Amino acid sequence: MKLLAANRLADGIAVWLGPDGTWVEAIDDADIVHDAAGQEHLAAAGKAALAANVIVDPELIDIDLVDGKIRPRRLRERIRAAGPTIHPDLGKQATEKAVLQLT
Repeated sequence: MKLLAANRLADGIAVWLGPDGTWVEAIDDADIVHDAAGQEHLAAAGKAALAANVIVDPELIDIDLVDGKIRPRRLRERIRAAGPTIHPDLGKQATEKAVLQLT
């Protein structure tokens, strides 16, 4: 399973492509694909958004579903989903949802 991650060009926030084609800030709202055709669709959407200067660094990432929640396989992506590690008491990383994604 994969989803498309990027950073929004306007503010640098980590975003994921949602099922309706919008860029969402919560990884649990991302569009998950299960096959090569789905991956091609996500990659094409990422290229179009990159060309339109909406996002930077689009990347297909590997994920697992753990207890119905999206869990990126790479620690880097789990950190991006939870938010900056510098102030864990502030921002989206302070939410219970983000804490669960890091574990």
